[in-house]
Amino acid sequence: MSDEEEDYMSDAFLSKIQDVKPGVNMVRRVKEAIKKEEKQKEKNIQNRQKSYKEQEKESREAALQSSISNENKGFALLQKMGYKAGQGLGKEGAGRVDPIPLTIKGDRGGIGLEELKKRKAEEELHHYRQKVRAKQQNEAKSLEDFRSRVRTEREERKIEGDLRRSQRSCEQLDNQKGITVPREPWYWSKVDADDEEDPTEEEDEEEEITELNSSDKLQIITSYLRGVHFYCLWCGTTYNDEEDLSANCPGDTAADHE
Repeated sequence: MSDEEEDYMSDAFLSKIQDVKPGVNMVRRVKEAIKKEEKQKEKNIQNRQKSYKEQEKESREAALQSSISNENKGFALLQKMGYKAGQGLGKEGAGRVDPIPLTIKGDRGGIGLEELKKRKAEEELHHYRQKVRAKQQNEAKSLEDFRSRVRTEREERKIEGDLRRSQRSCEQLDNQKGITVPREPWYWSKVDADDEEDPTEEEDEEEEITELNSSDKLQIITSYLRGVHFYCLWCGTTYNDEEDLSANCPGDTAADHE
């Protein structure tokens, strides 16, 4: 190798190469740009002329921070009457100590507009609460009506089932005693057409007698079963006599047997 040619593996050649990491120059340029932008913003703020409102606000705050000097004529009159700085107003010094705070209006609304808005908001809130309360009451009433209707329907189905059982028991016990015709057509679950009375006479009687509901029919049939056959529908037992029935049967209703 000649002397003029450089050895790329020698320390002399490697020392001439700058140690530059990937991305370092980019990060440095970004930081410098951000600093330059911040300095420009600070310079703009310092050179910017303040608006009239800003000047007014600064002067007002400065005036509020400083106390009234003796040169003020009103304050001089108070001192002549015996007032001292820091003392409360009034003869006994029990009045206000600090000046009345200022409330600066920032909008163009008239005097009393805020009170009107506040009153309207309170009225709207009151109406909203009334609506919510009425809705809750209606929902509670609807739920209670639904539950009551379900209970009524369940009780009616139970009465209908007890009525059919009592009719079958009445027919069976009457047949055992040789009774071929029921006291009333609805005492038995079914009545043959041959055993029924004249339809015209029956219609006349039905017009005179008010139609009984299932509960009334059940009560009449159970009374008939207990009085004639000494039978209790809910006990499912035929007793020897009325004394045996009264002594061993809890009562003449389904509720007495629960």
